[in-house]
Amino acid sequence: MSKGLSFSCHKIAEGKAEGEVLISKDEILFYLCDPETGRIIEEGHDLEGQSIAGKILVFPAGKGSSSVQVDGLYQLLTRNKAPKGMIIERPDTILVTSAIIMEIPLVDRVEKEFYQKVVNGDYLFLDADRGEIIIKKENKQL
Repeated sequence: MSKGLSFSCHKIAEGKAEGEVLISKDEILFYLCDPETGRIIEEGHDLEGQSIAGKILVFPAGKGSSSVQVDGLYQLLTRNKAPKGMIIERPDTILVTSAIIMEIPLVDRVEKEFYQKVVNGDYLFLDADRGEIIIKKENKQL
């Protein structure tokens, strides 16, 4: 397996994760995810009907009040339907605290080129501890 495309990032919540990437252009309220399936149930959301379970989630920011955001992510986590890792553009206190407590790797300040190269379905290695993201495109031209 070749190394792939590497990008630097800033660690917010420690840890490592790997898996398929899922990209949202919309902010995410985890309370509006079905905890049994991991599917986003928010009407009109660009990921409506798609599952975030086990994905490396790329999104601009969280939204909603602290209690619903924390509870939503917790409900997903206790049912093994939470994302494996998160890459966010605009972190907020609630999401940062939730990721740390729930031990979900979270990074921000990713190189701009990352957002031009990554597409849904890419396989990603997220190493928050080292501040590195690697995109591995199986059978695709890098």
